[in-house]
Amino acid sequence: MNEYLVPFEAAESEFTEKRSRFITHVWRVETETEARARVEEMRKKYYDARHNCWCYLLREGGVVRYSDDGEPQGTAGQPMLAVFQREQVTNVCCVVTRYFGGVLLGAGGLTRAYTRGAKDGLDAAGISRMSLWTLWEVPCTYPLLERMKLEIEGCGGVIRDTEYGADILLRSAFPAGGAERFAPRLRELSAGSLEMLPAGEEFLPGPRETAK
Repeated sequence: MNEYLVPFEAAESEFTEKRSRFITHVWRVETETEARARVEEMRKKYYDARHNCWCYLLREGGVVRYSDDGEPQGTAGQPMLAVFQREQVTNVCCVVTRYFGGVLLGAGGLTRAYTRGAKDGLDAAGISRMSLWTLWEVPCTYPLLERMKLEIEGCGGVIRDTEYGADILLRSAFPAGGAERFAPRLRELSAGSLEMLPAGEEFLPGPRETAK
């Protein structure tokens, strides 16, 4: 798989349904340890809530876990999980906290509420497309620095680190095709005196996208 979707950023959302308060938190996670730590964090933060329902999905090993945390079986964790599976988002942890408002929602009402909680949380977080980027060391002179920054950005690249010395070294990353577009611009701007050097490749997130 060359690309996969993850939450763009951590986010929180909230709504009230028949006096029950639903608070959602969504994070991007890389490991099961990290996901469980997030769940425990919410349990401690909302220790006085009736339910802290959760789910997480991890790309590595295809890990899928969820919990109804005392709600009727199948009305919370699974519907939350289904939101992320439908959107094909992975490496995600979601906790929906419910403060019971005294009015029973019924199985259908609970399923709709927890589904909405997960979807609202994902909408707030946004999604990002992880893909394989190539890493490059781009030499640069001081007079060319600002122009070089614009050219790298114009080719979809990002500068991850800048090393200043007699000249400048821009450690940059480019999505597919970006480095190929940038290389001739570098040669042109430097009159052929500068050449970028490959420094590996890495899966990195792209810009924020909107969930379906």
